[in-house]
Amino acid sequence: MIPAKADPDTQAAYLNEKLEPRLAEAQVGKRAVFFVDAAHFVLAPFPGFLWSLTRVFIKAPAGRQRFHGLGALNAISHELITVTNDTYITAESRCALLQKLAAWNLGMPLSLFLDNARYQKGALVQAVATRLNIELGY
Repeated sequence: MIPAKADPDTQAAYLNEKLEPRLAEAQVGKRAVFFVDAAHFVLAPFPGFLWSLTRVFIKAPAGRQRFHGLGALNAISHELITVTNDTYITAESRCALLQKLAAWNLGMPLSLFLDNARYQKGALVQAVATRLNIELGY
């Protein structure tokens, strides 16, 4: 199944011209490649059903409080670098992850592959990535 907006030819070209060459460099230690995404965890119970002789009710808070995690997974070593908060994932939290990755001083070019979330393509993120010499791929 192909998503509605996906163009198979464009995706194949991106894979062959951008992603695979960077991964090949990473495998021989000439580049660090990370895959980046966010996860949003709801801090609320989700009822499950279990057989029991008596019915038990558990009080739980209401609301939409969430815990947000932003992670970068190293394509070769599978090491995970994270930034977390309990507000929102924004361009600023994305920049915090870029700075955390740059602070590792890997001594090689750094490429991140991200999804098309709007906050990842903004001017602030682009400027920080350029300043830190980090390549962003979408």
